[in-house]
Amino acid sequence: MGYLQGFLITLRQIKKLGGTHVTTEYSGGYEGGRHDEKIAKPERLHGRHVLNKYEDGMEKCIGCELCAGVCPAKCIYVRGADNPPDDPVSPGERYGYVYEINYLRCIHCDLCVEACPTEAITESKLFEFSFTSRRDAIYGKSELVVDDDGKPQQLPWEDWREGDDEQTSGWMRATAPSGDAEFEGVTAWSGELGYGVRAPEPAQAEADGDHLAPDDINIDFADDGVGTETHDHDHTHDHDHDHGGHH
Repeated sequence: MGYLQGFLITLRQIKKLGGTHVTTEYSGGYEGGRHDEKIAKPERLHGRHVLNKYEDGMEKCIGCELCAGVCPAKCIYVRGADNPPDDPVSPGERYGYVYEINYLRCIHCDLCVEACPTEAITESKLFEFSFTSRRDAIYGKSELVVDDDGKPQQLPWEDWREGDDEQTSGWMRATAPSGDAEFEGVTAWSGELGYGVRAPEPAQAEADGDHLAPDDINIDFADDGVGTETHDHDHTHDHDHDHGGHH
């Protein structure tokens, strides 16, 4: 019966929608060999990585290798080096001399983004890219670091669309509070080349329009096929019975 209840839930939802389609077509057609229509991508989408720069053009990566250490797929390889005294690449003593990501292994979990102490590694919205050789699948620093305008490098085998190169720090800003409500809506990151200091995401109550307050939540279990039978009884009476009626 459990399987049947699951199907009943689906049928009820179809009835609510009045038979309208809810599946979005992947593309509306082709134009010049490209998909010309696609749905909007969420701001926090986990796509192809970028290595960011500060507003003064210096690289954010300090070669600490925390991203490589936390990666569950072992797809990141980083080696740091001392900054040249006369021409430093990044603030501080060291910078990311070697940075590689093997996209044949990457699972886009974004743990590297959360581990980075300088917001150096973030992700764009690009997720459609393929390779004809293993060499192309291993992105080096020259391919990952943003250009002089703060935009991601766009390689020939990548299908970039408008907006894919924006909001590259969406997931970083979303996870910056680390679950602490006191830090929601607080700017806790440095500026990015080409974008400046990005605004924080709104607090959860503000994002929800404050319409999901606990007192306002009403769940209709019967509508979802979940049993609503209850067993109300006098707990006080049971307590008295179990203990001989003495308190």
